Amino acid sequence: MTTSRYFRWGLASLCLGATPLTNAAPNDTDADTEQRLDPVVVSATLAPRTASQSLSSVSVIDEATLRRQDPTDITDVLRAQPGVDVSSNGSFGKNSSVYLRGAGSQSTPLMIDGIRLRSATAGGPSWEFLDPRMFERVEVVRGPRGSLYGADAVGGVVQLFTPEGEGEPTPRITLGGGSFDTRRASASLSGSEDGTRYYVAASRLESDGYEIVDGEGDKGYDNTTGLMSLSHTFESGAELGVLGLRARGNTEFDSFGTPSDTDYVQQVAGVYGELPVTDTWRSRLTLSEARDERETHGGTGESVFDTRTRTARWENTLALGRHELVAGAEYARDDVDSTVDYDEDSRDNTAVFTQALLDFSPLTVQAALRHDDNEAYGEETTGSLALGYELDDIHTLRASYGTAFRAPTFNDLYYPGFANPDLDPEESESVELGLRGQLGRGFWDLAFYQTDIDDLISNIDTDGDGFVDTPENVERARIRGVELSTGAEVLDWSLRAALTYTDPEDRETGNQLARRAKKSLRFDADRELGDWTLGGSVIAQGERYDDAENQQRLGGFATFDLRASWDFAPGWSTRLTLENLLDKQYQTVGGYDSAGRAAFLSVSFGG
Repeated sequence: MTTSRYFRWGLASLCLGATPLTNAAPNDTDADTEQRLDPVVVSATLAPRTASQSLSSVSVIDEATLRRQDPTDITDVLRAQPGVDVSSNGSFGKNSSVYLRGAGSQSTPLMIDGIRLRSATAGGPSWEFLDPRMFERVEVVRGPRGSLYGADAVGGVVQLFTPEGEGEPTPRITLGGGSFDTRRASASLSGSEDGTRYYVAASRLESDGYEIVDGEGDKGYDNTTGLMSLSHTFESGAELGVLGLRARGNTEFDSFGTPSDTDYVQQVAGVYGELPVTDTWRSRLTLSEARDERETHGGTGESVFDTRTRTARWENTLALGRHELVAGAEYARDDVDSTVDYDEDSRDNTAVFTQALLDFSPLTVQAALRHDDNEAYGEETTGSLALGYELDDIHTLRASYGTAFRAPTFNDLYYPGFANPDLDPEESESVELGLRGQLGRGFWDLAFYQTDIDDLISNIDTDGDGFVDTPENVERARIRGVELSTGAEVLDWSLRAALTYTDPEDRETGNQLARRAKKSLRFDADRELGDWTLGGSVIAQGERYDDAENQQRLGGFATFDLRASWDFAPGWSTRLTLENLLDKQYQTVGGYDSAGRAAFLSVSFGG
């Protein structure tokens, strides 16, 4: 079956999947099912809103889904979700990029419990080093969020949430392994008592890997992660909490035919306090630090790139009847410690922001404004406006406009012999029109959008010697797209499907932006059968180009995954996953093969 036939089949599946939803009465399901299908999202508005109330295109991957799919890498969870594309230099801890609505990986911020994690030198986060077992929920908000999160939120925002303890002390231990000599282990303890919630966890993954580049041998990967979350709510309603997450390990790769490896550290730490100033005013202060550290051996020699971002964020929420106002300020400082002698090794950013969430049912209005002042690239003001109208008890129509910008990185501005200190940020404008249908047993969501980006940062050859040496603001891009997603829970089946079409065009050349596929399909189906749960996923993506000139074509592909779990004794379960069942050979980055057929088996005890 060709990739095009997969897309035609996927569109038919979406239509068929949506058909019974129109016949389902809202009272046919319980509150838990409705919550799973219309989950509460906080990343879209900085305040709790259900997906249907957020006036945004959102996707939520909950804890049950993460456990069922048992992914090795967080990018496995994101791949082919609505509006999401992923490219990687192979599996198991290899360099990965995530594109939201066609925007570059540097234009897709990653947050962990409100703390941003990224490399200040490269610009993007290290998605490949995050263990999915450390998180209970993933929120993907598509569309510009510069007015809430500042720099780089052009295509949207991805936020990972760590678990909070609840109830009696609950241990969980999992041991497993499988293909490519992979070994996995994790343990956690969670609970709550007298207003105190706690969660501690640790995980270990080791894999010998596989031959990513033909003839270069297997490339291994290991990851050790620890997590601690602790919070306490006082009788007054005040809350105090701390978070710490640290991942470290080593990944092997090929650098221009030379075996190389990188020792890495990914770390976030934060402390927050939240105070109910009055019955209608809550104030929250968060102090945090995020680190991205890499020490690479081999290839072009030894190199160290360590970046640290320290942030203070003050956020206030004021309830005004059915309306809500959010206002605050943020200070962030980036520091770089590297074997490269950067012209500057630090910069700071000061911002103020405000947002109004207005409910004039059936009309709702969301408006936000933010001003950033950065010592490296100057001042930027971003804003957004969204309108929603409830057509009836089922359908909500939404329209939005927003601006955002992508900040030049330390590499862009300060790398010796390469940088351009006069670079301006990339600037974008986006419009979106969407319609969501929400029922007790399911939902469907359709969105059309267009994003125009000016002053794209492009690396060019300024002296004609044939080598790329200086970044310049020389290009423009237009990204158009449509996203259709649906989900239902009927007759013990949990069904999710997404179909995405994206047209990411370089306006200067008319070429397709590199490494983005125009078409993608994802379909997930799981069913409970007593003590058993059976499921599978289909992911199909169209062709993409590995280069800006569109000369190096990478073919489309489709993969099948199967999974099964069995609760064979009280508190005990076992899980089997079969990935890329048909052993499809494909690449999302030229020259780097993705993993073939693989099987993984695990045994778990506890909650």
